[in-house]
Amino acid sequence: MKSSFRFAAAVIASSVLGLAAHAQPASQERVIRFGHLNNADHPVSFGVKRFAELLATKSGGKLKVQEYPASTLGNEMQQQSALQGGVQQMSAPATTSLAGIVKEFGLIDFPFSVGNFAQADALLDGPLGQALIAKLPEKGLVALGYWDLGFRNVTNSKRPITRAEDLDGLKIRVIPNPVFLETFKGFKANPVPMPFAELYGALDAKAVDGQENPYAVILSNKFFEVQKYVSATNHVYAANIVLVSKKFWDTLSADEQRMMNEAANESRAYQRQVSRAAAQRAVGDLQAKGMAFNEIAAPEQARMRQIAKPVIDKFAATYDPAMVKLYNDELARIRK
Repeated sequence: MKSSFRFAAAVIASSVLGLAAHAQPASQERVIRFGHLNNADHPVSFGVKRFAELLATKSGGKLKVQEYPASTLGNEMQQQSALQGGVQQMSAPATTSLAGIVKEFGLIDFPFSVGNFAQADALLDGPLGQALIAKLPEKGLVALGYWDLGFRNVTNSKRPITRAEDLDGLKIRVIPNPVFLETFKGFKANPVPMPFAELYGALDAKAVDGQENPYAVILSNKFFEVQKYVSATNHVYAANIVLVSKKFWDTLSADEQRMMNEAANESRAYQRQVSRAAAQRAVGDLQAKGMAFNEIAAPEQARMRQIAKPVIDKFAATYDPAMVKLYNDELARIRK
């Protein structure tokens, strides 16, 4: 009788301990080095901070994020290599930087494809964005979703861009990405690929006439000090992608991976809201700093879209046909 009682007590104690263990998040003490290119006052940085707060709360303080802003861990390509090698745990580069390892990411860079934020979110959060993310693990990366960087716009030191011909002959720094290079060649500009960290110095030295970036990036990096004109070309919608080293990801428990995913999903809406509000404010701030701002008339925007169409056709022909079909189907869906 006594042994039966002891056995029952042991089973109950074991069950209670099991429940207690299950109630606690299965998480170790970990430090996550999260690098990015932007300054600490940029919306990407605000997204990192919110992600860090959420992850700390979910893990009971065990998963700690250390932010490394302003290219302190290297440029986009260097950080990508560090993630693939497992030296760095996270980054949030522009999606454009991934076209070198998964060329179909170039679909996101196709000029004039989306006309507003709702369309951009629908494209990236839907089947196309997820299909692109699914191609990354074999390249040593895991993606937790997309953040807002904003519509890209041209600045330069020569003249306002009011029509396609105004780009003729301008030396414009572009991301080292073939779609961007060909797009600006199509407008008869002279595109110069260059790492972002070198850009301010090149503008200051007049090695290039201009560049193209979202308003918040233009303001945060003080390009108003070395550029006169900012034109609302809105030629490409740019997103950041939240990346994790697959080598690091594979060391995480299922609970830790779930916490990471939840923190990324919950920080996404906040980051987009902050980024878009900052873009609106940035236009006024840039004008207050002395930049001349101009919009482009809708008919001219439509004409620029037609000029850029051969670039889209050229690259689409080199991509996975299934991905191109998905892209076109998704564009048709979100434009309705």
